[in-house]
Amino acid sequence: MVDEVVSLQIAVVTVSDTRTEETDRSGAVLVQRLSAAGHVLCHKSIVKDDVYQLRAEVSRLIADPGVQAILMTGGTGFTPRDNTQAAIQPLFDVAIEGFGELFRQLSYAEIGTSTIQSRAFAGIANDVIIFCLPGSPGACVTGWDSVIAEQLDSSHKPCNFVDKLKVVDF
Repeated sequence: MVDEVVSLQIAVVTVSDTRTEETDRSGAVLVQRLSAAGHVLCHKSIVKDDVYQLRAEVSRLIADPGVQAILMTGGTGFTPRDNTQAAIQPLFDVAIEGFGELFRQLSYAEIGTSTIQSRAFAGIANDVIIFCLPGSPGACVTGWDSVIAEQLDSSHKPCNFVDKLKVVDF
């Protein structure tokens, strides 16, 4: 028996005070990768690195019955304007600790000890999975290609997150 591959409805949110649609290379990487994997981009936005603006945008997306996953890029470092962690983690029903751990392990092979400055993290809120990646295109490639793609692939065994996400009927 062959499992039917599930196409997910995915939102991409870039966290930045300076990026525009024309200069958002990290968001573009995620859009390209999710589309190539057969998923559907249901929303794309760039949000200022502000706790309340970020929390409002992601709260709206997790409440949307048409969103199953959110890929965020940016705001995960250690500058005073890196607010993604403070904004998003309180929204989680459950944190996925292994994502940040695995991302940093994989990233270490690429950028060495600089990976300790990454606060990549993930969790689930209202049956929507949220992956928060650093703001560099390379980090988005690493996160998608090495972890997220398989975890959002309903045929990936022995397990993936697809059966834990809200069902979208269109």
